[in-house]
Amino acid sequence: MSSKKVIGILTWREGKRFAEPDYLRRLVKAGQELGAQIFLFSHQDVFKAERKIRGFTPKSGGGWESSWYPWPQIVIDRYRRRVPEYMKLRHSNLFKFANSPFSKKWRVTELLANDERVKRWIPETYVYTPEKLKVMLKRHPMLYVKPGNGTGGRSILKVAVRGKQYELKGRDKRYVYKNASFQRAEDVGRWVRKWVTEQRISDGNFLVQQGLDLELVSNRIADIRLLIQKDAAGEWSVTGCGVRVGEKGSSTSNLHGGGRAIPFHVFVSKRFGEEGAQQILRECHHMAHQVASVLEEKFGRMMEFGLDIGVDVDGRSWLIEVNPKPGREIFKQMKAMDLYAEAIRRPVLFAVHLIEEKTGSRIRLAAQQSQSQPKRQMG
Repeated sequence: MSSKKVIGILTWREGKRFAEPDYLRRLVKAGQELGAQIFLFSHQDVFKAERKIRGFTPKSGGGWESSWYPWPQIVIDRYRRRVPEYMKLRHSNLFKFANSPFSKKWRVTELLANDERVKRWIPETYVYTPEKLKVMLKRHPMLYVKPGNGTGGRSILKVAVRGKQYELKGRDKRYVYKNASFQRAEDVGRWVRKWVTEQRISDGNFLVQQGLDLELVSNRIADIRLLIQKDAAGEWSVTGCGVRVGEKGSSTSNLHGGGRAIPFHVFVSKRFGEEGAQQILRECHHMAHQVASVLEEKFGRMMEFGLDIGVDVDGRSWLIEVNPKPGREIFKQMKAMDLYAEAIRRPVLFAVHLIEEKTGSRIRLAAQQSQSQPKRQMG
């Protein structure tokens, strides 16, 4: 058997069009540099009977080339669309995955909100109903109404009380800004109900979440994106973090909604001082390790998480969202290319670690078995 480690990356493709092609190209390159046989494949590329895979690797001049590959020893799941064919493959026993299937945002929030180790960092959150909205409007001066299965800041609505007015601000499915303002809670309720119906992403539900005052810069939302990953030894380790500062007047900080990426210390020490920044950073690291360990207990082995952490105007840290298949573009935008390269290498290093752990345990088992065999008497 070839000693080359065989790693598959499961992702969405249509023809030779892939989701997140730039990242996947770099991921394959990182694997090749580590001496692994590594390739992309999708659900339609699995040939069970022949036990082989049609895999894709980047061509040097751009584009992708396909070839037949042996069955992967480990698979990294980067599929981000919950299509039935993917779900069927994901829940089969055909492959050993580096990362387990994850749940919808609401279930994850509920799980974390009920765990003693992490609940202090979770803003009050419920599945949206008109009644829950009414209760939350009385309880908090600011709320977010957001899809339980959304990404990239789409369909998120901010509802804030300003004097006797309710101000509503958000971006729809197509990232178009929408604003409204009302004096009566009933009118807010009607407008939000319409928003939830029109902005639903596939069949997902909406959440109503306690709003946080994250306006660390006037009229701009800021939050922290932290990446925690398994390292080459299979241990959780924070790769790095940065601050995303939203566009002026935007209700989110998302980078592809016009936000900017700023190094953590540059931004946070300016607002809270050097000592305050160190304390916030320590808390963010502690939160990341606790959240990773709680979620891994619940869902099985995981590989990496992107945490969106809000630091409010009083310096208190809150967990806004956890993503099990995070991007790492924030490091690129901050020009922290060493962190960007490390963030790409780590999933491959962890996959290699899992393969070595598996083959190593086989060798150890064989050695133990041979030692435990009764010695034949000579003569």
